[in-house]
Amino acid sequence: MTKDSDILSWPGGELDFSSGCIVMGILNVTPDSFSDGGDFLDTQKAIARGLEMAERGAAIIDIGAESTRPGSKPVSASEQIKRAIPIIEKLAAKIKIPISIDSKDYEVVKTALDAGAAIINDITALSNERTAKLAAEKKLPVVLMHMRNTPATMQIEPEYKDVVKEVLDYLLQQAAAAQKAGIEKEKIFIDPGIGFGKTLQHNLELLKNLNVFVNSGYRVLLGTSRKRFIGELTAKESPKDRIFGTAAAVAQAVLERVSIVRVHDVAEMADVVKVANNLRK
Repeated sequence: MTKDSDILSWPGGELDFSSGCIVMGILNVTPDSFSDGGDFLDTQKAIARGLEMAERGAAIIDIGAESTRPGSKPVSASEQIKRAIPIIEKLAAKIKIPISIDSKDYEVVKTALDAGAAIINDITALSNERTAKLAAEKKLPVVLMHMRNTPATMQIEPEYKDVVKEVLDYLLQQAAAAQKAGIEKEKIFIDPGIGFGKTLQHNLELLKNLNVFVNSGYRVLLGTSRKRFIGELTAKESPKDRIFGTAAAVAQAVLERVSIVRVHDVAEMADVVKVANNLRK
């Protein structure tokens, strides 16, 4: 039986968590993302990929036009808009599931929302107050991610005394600021930011302690798909060869009651999520 708390709704959209964890499909429209850079830079290919993910089990399509891989450089708002907006406009007219905009830039977010996006996924955890106020005004869900430093510098010898506590404390601080800006608590997701300013050991500590984040009172989103730590554990150099390692991390996330897993391989991970959701019950 579906409870009211299982449905997250906002003007014009909703997400249903009554079966447990749901899948967010990654659609990078960039030339240089770590795993799929250049694969969907072409508008028609990107639209086809978005439609495919929606058909194969994605509950959200997350569109990003700026690579945030380790060592990456910033991309201007105008270039992000040029890459992402035509795709958001066309996909929003064709699919019923919500579209998320993966950007830290206010102008990109605002333009994406006007084009049909309905969720804000921000690697800087809404550090821009204008973006927070925009989300509050439109009553939309937000994802707050932890990142140490910037994508260009985050993997230069990252250090923590207690990585779980420090990441959680930061996310709770940003979540409190988001609520102060007017965003409702139930619309705030926290993301520990696997691979963003963390070593292999830091990532493993966070994954072993997902319950700490789940028990925080906020829904949790987790992105482990094809990431470097999986390559380090499996000796798979190519990100596209890390599907089975990703599946293990996704299954664990579901069993730990994470609300959303963000993945590249939607069809495969949707199966993992379905099985793990039933095992969790």
